[in-house]
Amino acid sequence: MARRCEICGRGPQVGNAVSHSHILTKRRWLPNLQSVRANVNGTVKRIRVCTRCLKSGRVARAI
Repeated sequence: MARRCEICGRGPQVGNAVSHSHILTKRRWLPNLQSVRANVNGTVKRIRVCTRCLKSGRVARAI
């Protein structure tokens, strides 16, 4: 299962971890994904969405 938001498509970003001696090594920033029950096309499905989509109200939560 991919680490990607099913609403906005937000995924991992890459960059450098910088040590005190300025040695650069690759690192990843992962999105804060939550598994929620949501109404998708009239049916209740479990999807993985980022907290930014949850907070902005882009996801119709199922009760």
